[in-house]
Amino acid sequence: MTQTLILKSSILGEHSESGRLLDYFTSLVDEPQVRVRDLAASPLPMLDGEGAQALRGGDNLNERQRELLALSDELVAELKTADRVVISAPMYNFHVPVQLKAWVDLICRAGVTFRYTEQGPQGLLTGKKAVVVSTRGGQYQGSDLDMITPYMRTVLGFVGIRDVEFVYAEGLAMSGEGRESGLSEARGLLSELAAG
Repeated sequence: MTQTLILKSSILGEHSESGRLLDYFTSLVDEPQVRVRDLAASPLPMLDGEGAQALRGGDNLNERQRELLALSDELVAELKTADRVVISAPMYNFHVPVQLKAWVDLICRAGVTFRYTEQGPQGLLTGKKAVVVSTRGGQYQGSDLDMITPYMRTVLGFVGIRDVEFVYAEGLAMSGEGRESGLSEARGLLSELAAG
């Protein structure tokens, strides 16, 4: 039975188009094993020096560090359990929301989700699929201004998830027709991915 992890990261709540697209995808999958984590509704802490030390483990961690390490372990366990992860990555000022970046910082852990080898870093979360849903106000796909696609492909590949599909809903701040066209195209792609 396929287990799916849904990660929402939009700060717009019920007005979020990326959130609605993830809800649409969820409605299409006949899976009792779907876990949703809203990174904006329940924000993760930003990584600082003390937190970075906590993620390395050890016996001399303070209470805050132990709590952060336990949270990271929980996030990693969710990811390890999932066969598929579906991530909303709306474009905010040309990049992903800080809420999503906080999740990335807490799941990228040497010896846990990747390891260093003589041939370079090796991801440990192999055999998984990912779908990244990126909503944008303008048209950026394939241009130098799209920093989300290479970033998400790199981050997911770094931890071993190389089977990544991207779904774009672009032009959402443009004319009504362009907006509806972008959302319709995204829903169509999500329907195909849910069926496959």
